[in-house]
Amino acid sequence: MDASFSGTDEWYEQMARSMPPKDAPWYHVLVHEADHVTYVAEQNLEAYGGRGYIDHPHLDVYFKGFKDGIYQPKRSLN
Repeated sequence: MDASFSGTDEWYEQMARSMPPKDAPWYHVLVHEADHVTYVAEQNLEAYGGRGYIDHPHLDVYFKGFKDGIYQPKRSLN
C-alpha cells in the first residue's frame, strides 16, 4: 500500500481513467491466475468476501501460508 499515488503523471493520465484522488491510498494488487501486479486506488477496490485460494506466482513474497481460507502474512501489515 502507498499512502498516496506514487506513479508517474503519464501513467495516471493513461491508466487512471476514473481520475481517483492521488492523495488517498493506492494498492499493489496481485491478479488471480496472472503473473502481473496492478496498481489500484483505494476507492476502486471492493472487498472480496470469499475464502478461496488466489493463484499468483508472488504469493510467497508476501504470505507464509494459506490456512482456513485466510492468507498468513509474512510480516505485520499494520
